[in-house]
Amino acid sequence: MKHLVTGGSGFLGNLIARHFSALGESVRVLDIWEDPERPAQIEFCKIDVLEREPVRQAMQGIDIVHHTAALVPLTKSGRRFQAVNVTGSQIVAEEAANAGVQCFIHMSSSAIFGAPDCPVTNETSLKPLEIYGKSKLDGELAVRAVAEQKGMKLIVVRPRTIIGEGRLGIFQILFDWIKENANVYVIGDGSNKIQLLHAQDLINAYICVYQAGKPGLYNVGTDRYGTIREALENLSRHANSRSKVKNLPSALTVTTLEVLDRLGLSPLAPWHYLTYGKDFYFDIEPLTALGWKPKYSNDEMLREAYDWFIANYEQLTGASIGSPHRRKVKEQLLSILKIFSKRG
Repeated sequence: MKHLVTGGSGFLGNLIARHFSALGESVRVLDIWEDPERPAQIEFCKIDVLEREPVRQAMQGIDIVHHTAALVPLTKSGRRFQAVNVTGSQIVAEEAANAGVQCFIHMSSSAIFGAPDCPVTNETSLKPLEIYGKSKLDGELAVRAVAEQKGMKLIVVRPRTIIGEGRLGIFQILFDWIKENANVYVIGDGSNKIQLLHAQDLINAYICVYQAGKPGLYNVGTDRYGTIREALENLSRHANSRSKVKNLPSALTVTTLEVLDRLGLSPLAPWHYLTYGKDFYFDIEPLTALGWKPKYSNDEMLREAYDWFIANYEQLTGASIGSPHRRKVKEQLLSILKIFSKRG
């Protein structure tokens, strides 16, 4: 098999590319930046998903497309979300179909559901809360329309928040605060249930779907999770940190974070602060019925990611290039809150 991974230098795309390369399969990566640590056997193409002709050329000889390229909430990209996440996805899907690929795997997002009643199923209404979620929904719908029109096999994956070794972004802020014994915060009382997903469990899930010959829509998350307060307290204990979990009033906190976001004083995007204090978990029975079972619980994946962060901390201090989920995030005004949180 020959695989094409769009966004293959990013956090998830990089793991997908390395996974299939390690199995001895041929892998081609399409991205706008090159990972300097990319294994030599993985082919790299510096291509923007909005460039139709280069995308068409990159599709030649490809059997399976893993479409992970997207602008994520951290980028706060405004109108560019629609261009990359919708138009770019449509171009990649159209050229994949024209090239006769066997299967197109589209990485969607749980943000397409907004703040839903849980558990989320395929019958749950799609009501994104903000511009990123809207772009991911429009992108998914565009890809589905192409696949239906062209008769291309399509697996659409809607993952919960993905964790794994090398994941930075917003988690870098959390890990850094716990490392420095700063208190960490929940919106509300922290009793909302949050489901996470390990990157390797995600890959295994859609391999299971592909091998079962069951294209379709799949919501993916771990089967072992609890409240956000439990997750943070358990991680703090694992880290031997003096960090405590503190409550913040819901309405006031969300309003304050929205103002800071608009003023460019916070790294948090609407998707983060509008959903952090709410339940969010999937019904994963359609996947488990196919024989898939996640290996990692919330606690296990957070511990693994934190330990990797600590082990690589010195190398990460200057990490400022690459995809948003693989580089450090500037804390902005949150750095002041961190100072006061150490005293609370």
